[in-house]
Amino acid sequence: MIIRQATNVDHPQLLDIWLRAVRATHHFLQQADIEALLVQLRDVYLPAVELWIAEEPKDGPLGFIGLNESHVEMLFIEPDRRGEGIGRALLDHARGLRGQISVDVNEQNPEAVGFYLHYGFIQTGRSPLDGEGRPFPLLHLSLPG
Repeated sequence: MIIRQATNVDHPQLLDIWLRAVRATHHFLQQADIEALLVQLRDVYLPAVELWIAEEPKDGPLGFIGLNESHVEMLFIEPDRRGEGIGRALLDHARGLRGQISVDVNEQNPEAVGFYLHYGFIQTGRSPLDGEGRPFPLLHLSLPG
């Protein structure tokens, strides 16, 4: 597996990974929420972050991470490849680039919360609404220094 910086050409594949991953893990979202988020991801979020892709030459992209300075804005893995260390490798890469990192995770996504806590993040706060003001509580996590 290699980790490389994404380009605009990669965006369609990353949107596909995001869609499959969200459907597999974000059970609190309705279909209309997913469709609206997909448009925002395509038009606003992907172009706004520093994107890194984990891929295998024969399989293509397996997951990706988006950074805004030292904050992890997104981390999504192919659903059938979860548990293989891809997310850990992407977080390790982000730490290598930035040192200290933080992340906000949907409280209603217990698998993601567990992943980040197992990695070593600690909860530093909680917001009852997501960044768009929707009723999807966020946990604010950071790695201890």
